[in-house]
Amino acid sequence: MEDNASITGSLYNQRQFKEREGEWRDMKILATRPERCTGCGKCEIACSLTWFKVEDRAKSRIRIEPPAEAGQPYRMLACTQIGACMDVCPVTALKRDKHGVVQLNKKTCVGCLACVGFCPTHAMFYHPDHVEPFKCVACGKCVEVCPTDALAIVEVPDASATVTEQWLKAEVK
Repeated sequence: MEDNASITGSLYNQRQFKEREGEWRDMKILATRPERCTGCGKCEIACSLTWFKVEDRAKSRIRIEPPAEAGQPYRMLACTQIGACMDVCPVTALKRDKHGVVQLNKKTCVGCLACVGFCPTHAMFYHPDHVEPFKCVACGKCVEVCPTDALAIVEVPDASATVTEQWLKAEVK
């Protein structure tokens, strides 16, 4: 197992290489601090109002679940932008924007929901009122209303491309 210094060095070397090749970018993500979350739901309401114009926690792009056991923190489900969903989309409706955020193209999406079932962080959501699934796009509206600073928008290194991104890049060449 690598120690932190070698992992950091490895990421730094990847970044240097990708910067030279003009490929490096940092990813914008919603970072969570479950130990600070009180479960008030203000983030979910702000999100559903922003994206669906209704106060409905089931239409939020972030989900707060109660602790599994007493004394444990709330479970905060928000997309980490790793892009695993991109690899299962049969119509490539999921792509990264210039900030590294995975975005869904509603015009391309066929509503198969493969991304919902495949998401390793359970952060791709579906509501029966809509054909397309939805996920956090790191807009920051939830951060603005969180009373305990349990949420933050941060930039993290985009150390590797998904299989789909590698394939699409090879197609362009």
